[in-house]
Amino acid sequence: MTLNRDTVLSVLQSVIDPVSGKDIHAAGLMRALFVENGSVRFVMEIDPSRAEQYEAVRQEAEQRVRDLDGCRDVSVVLTAHEDKKPPDLKPNKRPESKGPERIPGVAHVIAVASGKGGVGKSTVSANIACALAAKGKKVGLLDADVYGPSQPRMLGVSGRPSSPDGKTILPLHNHGVTMMSLGLMTREDQAVVWRGPMLMGALQQMLMQVQWGALDVLIVDLPPGTGDVKLSLAQKTHLSGAIIISTPQDIALLDARKGIDMFRQLKTPLLGMVENMSTHVCSKCGHEEYIFGHGGVAKEAKKLGIPLLAEIPLSLDIRLAADEGIPIVVGNPDSTQAKAFHRIANQLIDSVLAPQDYRRDQFEIQGSFGKTHE
Repeated sequence: MTLNRDTVLSVLQSVIDPVSGKDIHAAGLMRALFVENGSVRFVMEIDPSRAEQYEAVRQEAEQRVRDLDGCRDVSVVLTAHEDKKPPDLKPNKRPESKGPERIPGVAHVIAVASGKGGVGKSTVSANIACALAAKGKKVGLLDADVYGPSQPRMLGVSGRPSSPDGKTILPLHNHGVTMMSLGLMTREDQAVVWRGPMLMGALQQMLMQVQWGALDVLIVDLPPGTGDVKLSLAQKTHLSGAIIISTPQDIALLDARKGIDMFRQLKTPLLGMVENMSTHVCSKCGHEEYIFGHGGVAKEAKKLGIPLLAEIPLSLDIRLAADEGIPIVVGNPDSTQAKAFHRIANQLIDSVLAPQDYRRDQFEIQGSFGKTHE
């Protein structure tokens, strides 16, 4: 029997949803079924209040697929959705709203964002995280760029996160950084074909169900643009602030301004901007060229009244270090390029992570603007 989508669905007809009495596919629980080269993966979207009950169903589904001829590995993941309440038509009653939540044990959450892709946001995130860890801070890095997760490669992390109880997720570690990424759950060449609600569920799980431990700061590497993931993070999580990455190119700055405006509308403090690929210095003759223009990010930061945290050069060494899984602040900490990332880390320590600004054990998070979020 050939292992394909039809054979998987056929064997799962015997796995019954305890609520509807139908099989899990007919009941509409299955999402994102992937079958290729002996690997089978799918998600079961369930009511979070029935997580324990559905864990047995998940295990049964996984075992039945594993018993199929030609199946090399199988992964079935539970993801929760929130039941929608019927509309309340009573007059003069304000709708209930759930405000931002703190992540247990995490003192500060800093978002790293860009208006467009390809400006080096993930590279900057990885190096900032490693620079803070090198300075003795307890650092986590969440790769929330769900459509293009690159942090496993940049931090040299491989393997699948484990779950001791089917509810919590154990993150992986390298270079002194605790890291979680959707890229650890999929192959490098596998696309994540998910709609907005599934993305939000995955983000919420990676924020709240990962055992981050006690962290001074969690760096969140966001996808480019102003889409669902960025909006959901800003609305549902207490953010100490956001860092905007851009090249000096006018087109990149146009998109960066949209991201800045979104954070301002959501009242998220802007901690500063980073000009990446600021200049290129020829390794042979030392000639300096401003390939993407010069000074654009500095002018934008000045106009907005926020710091320019650093100007990072366009460097072959940074790229090679990222591809090898050893960020340049780890592999060559005394280099000119690494020192630029260390300057960013020092500014974040002074403005956000200074000991007098927070008490991690009580989760009293204070941003750089001097107000404690109750």
